[in-house]
This record gives sequence, C-alpha cells and structure tokens, in this order.
Amino acid sequence: MIAPQWLKPGDRLRVITPSGGLRNLEPFEQGLEIWRSRGYHLELCSGYNAQWGYLAGTDQARRDQLLEALNDDDCRAVLCSRGGYGATRLLEGWQWERVKANSPAKFLLGFSDITALLWGSQGRIFGVHGPVLTTLAQEPDGSVQRLFDYLEGRPLPPLEGTGWGNGTVRGRLLPGNLTVATCLLGTLYQPQLSGAILAFEDVNEEPYRIDRMLTHWRMTGALQQVAGIALGRFSYSEKDMNPKSFKLDEVLRDRLGDLGIPIVSDLPFGHEGVNSSLPVGIIAELDGDRGILNCLPDQLAVT
Repeated sequence: MIAPQWLKPGDRLRVITPSGGLRNLEPFEQGLEIWRSRGYHLELCSGYNAQWGYLAGTDQARRDQLLEALNDDDCRAVLCSRGGYGATRLLEGWQWERVKANSPAKFLLGFSDITALLWGSQGRIFGVHGPVLTTLAQEPDGSVQRLFDYLEGRPLPPLEGTGWGNGTVRGRLLPGNLTVATCLLGTLYQPQLSGAILAFEDVNEEPYRIDRMLTHWRMTGALQQVAGIALGRFSYSEKDMNPKSFKLDEVLRDRLGDLGIPIVSDLPFGHEGVNSSLPVGIIAELDGDRGILNCLPDQLAVT
C-alpha cells in the first residue's frame, strides 16, 4: 500500500463515530473547531451522532461510516469522534474487499477504544494514536501542535519518561490501549508482535486488572516476542480500592521487570492528561537507560 501524502490546510477529512455514542456535543464541537481553524474541511459521516444503547448506532451502521470514509477518494484522513466501546465489534464481519482497491491511502486518528481499528487495520490505513475530537480541546498547545506536526510532515521530538534499563532497541511501534489490545490477542486482527515496541496506556483499570491482563500476555508468550515496552499513563481512582492492594507501579514492575528488554514508563500519553500523538507501525527507538521513546525521523516520511 502506498503511504498517504502529508496533510495540508484545505484538505477534506471525514468524521466518524465508530465506538460509543456522543454524550456531550460541546467538546466534540470544540475539537471540530480546532481542525477548522487550521484550514481543514470536515465532513460528518451520516449517523455520526446516532445512539444504539451504549453504541453510536448498530454495528453495520458504524461499519458503513468507516467504509464510506475509506472509499471517499477526496478524503485525506478519518477523524474519530470519541472512544468508549464498540470498535472491536466492527472487526467481526468486516470485509476488506468492500474497500476500493484504488482508493487513496488515508490516516486514521484516535486512541482508547479506537486501538481496535489502529491495530486491526494495519497495512490498509495509517494509524495515529492521538486525541479524538472530544478530547482534543483538553490537550495543551504543545500536544495539539505535535499532532499536526506529524500529520503535516514535520519531525516529532522524542518523549521522555523513566527508564528501567536494558539498553536500546529499534522496532515497529504499536501504541494502544492495553484492555483493547488484550482483546485482540489470538484473533485474526492481532498484529505481528515479533520485534515490536509495545506502547500501552489505560484508564479506570485497578492494579489487579492490569495484573490480570499482563499475566495473560505473559502466558500467551506474546510479551516474550517483543523488543521493548513503552508505558504511558494508567489512570484510575484509588478511592474504593482494597487498602492492601499492590500499587500500580509494583504490578508493572512485577509483571514486566523480568523480561530483560528495554522498558520506559511514565511517558506522556494516554487518558486524563497529556496525550502525545504516536504513529502506528513506524520504526521507533526505545532507550531503556535514558528513558526516551523516539519516532525516527527517516521513518516518518510518506510519499
């Protein structure tokens, strides 16, 4: 697949709601305004504001939104309204043959539940793990600028966190939500993990649940395949937790610390804070000694 061209003001983009329904239009409209203020033309796909239980319309209606956007020759990127739940359901019964073979390559932007599409559609779209429309206005200026820097072809500065040691590796970057990524393990939509750098974040998952998921990754042998792990923000409330619970950092160290690979934690991406954009599938470098995740400049270029 030929990579998409960098975006530029004046380009036409499509807006879809592939997961949960919109609950508050104000942050959504604020996100639209940020894109429009930079000169982009946004078209809302039919059914973007629908509701079907906790979903933004039936599975087929949401699949049709994505298909409509992917088959639009004048569309340069697909923006997701919000996360929530439901994107994984789109992969069940998805038919790539319905996407026009000659349709121009497109970026797909989102995070959280959108991980299902970012991971499940590799090789057919160019994913960016970053703010959805309902969270974009909450991002600091530097984070918003980072998103547009990547999409418009400018280099990305490295992200800095806490290094756990074990040197430096390069590998294909797979950023995503841990819960959603765990649900893809063992399915047709699990990406190739050998030599990859996983970049995980999550929200509203207590330490024992993170423990459970990482233990599952260990038992499948998936973690033993990867080259490195980058950890973003794992935000949750301690208000109703078992007072004897392990702390999150203790769980992460216990479940990951013996892998013998470079790991960097406390990186600025994820829910409830700065959500620095990360391209999906590009080659990145992870320095476990200095605590740095760097998306390599020569790997960011698109034609």
